[in-house]
Amino acid sequence: MKKISLLVLSFFALVTAQAQNADRSKFLKDSLDSYINRALTNWRIPGAAVCIVKDGKIVLMKGYGIKELGLMNKVDENTLFMIGSNTKAFTATALAILQADKKLSLDEKVTKYIPEFKLDNKAAGELTIVKDLLCHRLGFRTFQGDFTFYNTNLARYEVIDRLGKMKATYPFRTTWGYTNAAFLTAGEIIPRVIGKPWEVYLKESIFAPLGMGNTLALSADMPKALNRTVPHTLVDNRLTAIPYCNIDGLAPAGSISSSANDLGKWVMALLNDGKVGNRQVIASAAIQATRQPQDIVGSVKHLNGETNYELYGLGWQIQDYSGHRIFMHSGGVNGYLTSVTLVPQDKLGIIVLTNSDQNEFYDALRWEIMDAYFKQKFRNYSEVYLSQYKAAATRQLVTDRKLSDTVALAPKPKLSLNDYTGKYTNDFYGNMAITAGENGILEMRFEHHPKMYAKLQALGGNRFYVTFSDPTLGKAVFPFYVTNNKVTGVRVKVADFIEYNPYDFKKID
Repeated sequence: MKKISLLVLSFFALVTAQAQNADRSKFLKDSLDSYINRALTNWRIPGAAVCIVKDGKIVLMKGYGIKELGLMNKVDENTLFMIGSNTKAFTATALAILQADKKLSLDEKVTKYIPEFKLDNKAAGELTIVKDLLCHRLGFRTFQGDFTFYNTNLARYEVIDRLGKMKATYPFRTTWGYTNAAFLTAGEIIPRVIGKPWEVYLKESIFAPLGMGNTLALSADMPKALNRTVPHTLVDNRLTAIPYCNIDGLAPAGSISSSANDLGKWVMALLNDGKVGNRQVIASAAIQATRQPQDIVGSVKHLNGETNYELYGLGWQIQDYSGHRIFMHSGGVNGYLTSVTLVPQDKLGIIVLTNSDQNEFYDALRWEIMDAYFKQKFRNYSEVYLSQYKAAATRQLVTDRKLSDTVALAPKPKLSLNDYTGKYTNDFYGNMAITAGENGILEMRFEHHPKMYAKLQALGGNRFYVTFSDPTLGKAVFPFYVTNNKVTGVRVKVADFIEYNPYDFKKID
């Protein structure tokens, strides 16, 4: 009896799978809502918004979940999310529009527009053209310098100045390395050319003509908006609402907030060669300029077994998948992860917005939707990614628990706590100070992060377990440098989400 039941079940499972693979449109029509809602629960995402554009029409535009944990304010198609680095396509397009209007050239040297621009490699700084800024080929490692630049009190001109002091990891134009400060520099060319700030030009040349009336260029404006989500992250494995980041010092790299409705208008125009109806809102030449491959990122292996190229244009990642050329980008800032995808040959656009920075659903959904349109079989990207995510999270929790257990044993540092206190400096970042707090805990404060501090607890020897008041900076172990029983410095490392590189601070006598 059991054998017969299993055979029957297997037969029906096979028939169901074959039917689903034969007509994936049913996934989009009948199953997409349940797929998204299930994923929000499994990934612990409070809210999301999704928009699908196909053949010049909106196929889906919908909000899911809630704006803020604990409140039943539902997300709708006009609810704002911070879109992070999906801002970059707007910045690149704005500069390409100015090129189409013959106001500047993307092949011109940056020093023509910003004479004070320089790099640590003097010759490289003199040779850098605008395109170099927009395709991440200055020679820096991905995210290099972002602890100094991201969510700090540095003004835009100060970021450009410090970029000139940052030592490149690779030779100029040899290796792709994602550089947010380069995009800020590119955006600051706009006021030098037309006398208007980046945010004003974007509103006048893109937002307003496309009817993107709710979109905000600056992160400082997000808390004032009425229909907005709240950012969330996991703190000690608990979903928690967190403050908005203020990244207006890097605005052209990632400060825009927008909605599914407004971004749908942006994607519709991009897929229609810059036209809205009969109006040419964005020059066709500008759109094509951003889609030209400029740099090699590497190769990417897809779940369908293909291994294909990954290139970078101007503000767009470029991939080949199942015979389709894809232009896409992701965006991540404190409490948000988003994705925008264009498949021009299929007239397909996909927008996914989430208000949690601890998920890969924003990426999984776009591949699931593309597979449905490309008649690929169902792979359940969300569950595959979730399994990988949970495994990594479990490993991290085990590490954190071991460190917390060590702290609970109250090990003594090698020197007295007062020996570790004092002022420190890093040639690139600036100054930092350590003071003694209560219960044997040290407190670290940074010059350019006035609202953030780090708590240091002894692990024994000259090592301390560090937790940041800003959870997106992660947890870490900071080793102090000691010579002849005298503290000479400390190595600071924040989460890879912000920057991969560590910072060595020297103690000031």
